[in-house]
Amino acid sequence: MTTLAVTGHMDLTDESVPLVRAALRELLAAYSEDLTGVSCIAAGADSLFAEEVTAIGGRLIAVIPSEDYRTAKVKPEHAAVFDHLVEAAADVVTLPHTTATRAAYEAANGELLRRADRLVAVWDGAPPSGKGGGTADTVVQAQEAGLPVDVVWPAGAARRG
Repeated sequence: MTTLAVTGHMDLTDESVPLVRAALRELLAAYSEDLTGVSCIAAGADSLFAEEVTAIGGRLIAVIPSEDYRTAKVKPEHAAVFDHLVEAAADVVTLPHTTATRAAYEAANGELLRRADRLVAVWDGAPPSGKGGGTADTVVQAQEAGLPVDVVWPAGAARRG
């Protein structure tokens, strides 16, 4: 069994979504026989990955950063996808943080890496922001831990703003 965790940008442009989805589908196909995907199922890359894992029959583990994450951070436009993925998950791990803070996100990223054989990073290559808990921070942590990282950033992908 291969366990892949995901980190990635939440702010993909609408035009980037099908490009990223196709790139994830291609990458995951190599693991389709016995795949577990670990995701925080946030909007954007995390949910695209989780949807593709379940589409190929993989086992999904959802890592929720805090007890209030659903009510405090999941926006209305993402709520149906989030709820569907929670229901589809074979296991839902809610971390023991009361509120969704930077510390909760960092702990969730640590949990992803702890469970993974490899990290899939839907990442534009930008360096860490210095705030902690972001995509680039997670990539750096994985690299420092010796965890292989597969970067997914197809031609034409972009972020909003």
